Amino acid sequence: MDKSAVTIERIRTFVRVAERGSLSAVARDLNVGQSTVTRQLQELEAAIGAPLLGRTTRRVTLTEEGSRYYARAIQILRLLEQANDEALGSSGASAGTIRITCTASFGVMHVSRLIFAFQDRYPDIGVDFGLTDQRIDLVREGVDLALRLAPLTDSSLKLRPLGQSQRLIVAAPDYLAAHGRPMVPQDLAGHQGIRMLNVAGSDMLALEGPDGETYRVPFGGRLRIDHGLAAREALIAGRGIAASHRWLVDDLVAAGHLEVILPDYRLQPVPLNLLIVPERAAIARVRLLIDFLAEQIRTVPGIE
Repeated sequence: MDKSAVTIERIRTFVRVAERGSLSAVARDLNVGQSTVTRQLQELEAAIGAPLLGRTTRRVTLTEEGSRYYARAIQILRLLEQANDEALGSSGASAGTIRITCTASFGVMHVSRLIFAFQDRYPDIGVDFGLTDQRIDLVREGVDLALRLAPLTDSSLKLRPLGQSQRLIVAAPDYLAAHGRPMVPQDLAGHQGIRMLNVAGSDMLALEGPDGETYRVPFGGRLRIDHGLAAREALIAGRGIAASHRWLVDDLVAAGHLEVILPDYRLQPVPLNLLIVPERAAIARVRLLIDFLAEQIRTVPGIE
């Protein structure tokens, strides 16, 4: 191996191509010609003595050797960035870019304004803010932080609990006028439920009553949705009843567009956690955002 040819620039190019899956996309990102990207990859592979990428006319994929090299390359680049950050000290704490991902509807309605406020406080910090309801591999995608609404078991990542998301059962006044108001949990079985496709067990509701007893009732309906904002629109349109996060509907309840059903019964809250890639936890700007979110997230309705 010609170690002198294994440069940081070539490693960065390789990592970008591995993540983007396209030479042309990386060339556009770097504002260079595709031939430059190809040459850097070829020089890195020649220096290492192993093929890192498989190329087709449509996509670039990692070879077995490339997958192993990518995992180490990510660690090297992050350690380098951390070393640079520590060398700069406090002067470098408020510069650079953070990549964070969040549940789509929660991000649109509430986390976006927190990101705006964070950047107002730290104007030199860039934020790449991804909105998705899909579970992504944070390390593979180069993401620093993820806000997740769900119980978590991934022990490879740091976890910072931020609170519990309270839930309500709600419906529009027009729907209740047409179909009647449930008075006890068992009444829900005869109504149209608006359910989430991406939430396991949404066909059954468990409610804790004022007597401390848990009531489990079937919850069906003709409409299932995979996005919170679409569920919100369905509720406004009177399409049925939904078990909803308070942060999703609090303003609609306050305005009278939705009504809370069975207020004396309690749905189990959902944990809100911040997932942190361990190698990124010591980066000063990442720590700033972690602390900012932990401080401000309780301003969101229903996060307790």
